[in-house]
Amino acid sequence: MKVPDENFKANFLQVCADAGWAEPLWLETSEEDPGAGQTREAIEAGVDVVIAAGGDGTVRSVAEIMAGTDTAMGLMPLGTGNLLARNLGIDVTDPLNAGKDVLAGSESKIDVVNAVIDHGKHERLFLVAAGVGYDAAIMGDTIDGLKDRVGWLAYVESGLRKLPGKSVTAKVTVDGKQTIHHRVRSVMVGNCGKLMGGVQIFPDALVTDGILDLLILAPRGRFGWLAVLAGVFSKGSNRNKSAQSYSGKTAEIELDRPQEFQLDGDHLGTATHLRVTVDPLALTIRMTESPQ
Repeated sequence: MKVPDENFKANFLQVCADAGWAEPLWLETSEEDPGAGQTREAIEAGVDVVIAAGGDGTVRSVAEIMAGTDTAMGLMPLGTGNLLARNLGIDVTDPLNAGKDVLAGSESKIDVVNAVIDHGKHERLFLVAAGVGYDAAIMGDTIDGLKDRVGWLAYVESGLRKLPGKSVTAKVTVDGKQTIHHRVRSVMVGNCGKLMGGVQIFPDALVTDGILDLLILAPRGRFGWLAVLAGVFSKGSNRNKSAQSYSGKTAEIELDRPQEFQLDGDHLGTATHLRVTVDPLALTIRMTESPQ
């Protein structure tokens, strides 16, 4: 749990009391442990629901432990992006109200995605999207102070600075079918549709469909990024050669040189190989409305 102000804990305890719940087990995250240890402790204590109060990094850390268990996870969004919460239709403007919705909600299940980086160097889980290349560079170079002041618009500023850059060749395999792509700036894998600013990057993505959606960005020529934008904002199969879409249950991305990579908005270093596999309906979510 990430605490936004000195009154937050008292206010949330009151929310629980008003809803007829016992006093919750209150476990704060730290830089050394962003959520995994606290989640294990909560599950071992036999709680009914683990509420991840924080940003996307906290949510992902909690979900890595909870996926495959019978315990439900709830969300109280406190971060900049709050990507999973936005995709699930959870209130991102009022974390206490989101907490009320968890306590009054019901359980449903969503897909998670297992990611293996550089042939096993790292194994992680993500819930919204992963990316190698341009999108990850944006996450890695966003100015923290600016993010605190203007929120997700800080990513726009970083994106403009990162537009110039070297492309790579990517070998992309989806459900065993391989394609080669040249002059690639980014390969993104989505479990949900909406990314920063509510932009529907993956319009066909559903968090309950057992399918991954891929988007390959390959700008060409002087006005290449305009073609990328046109492709990104086109619907489904109407995308162009600068923004190509694929879908499947598993995907493998191999690059000819290291690129920065991110999972759910967290910049995690560089890699040349990423393998992703969907784990259908592996995570139980407690909320007022069922995810689509």
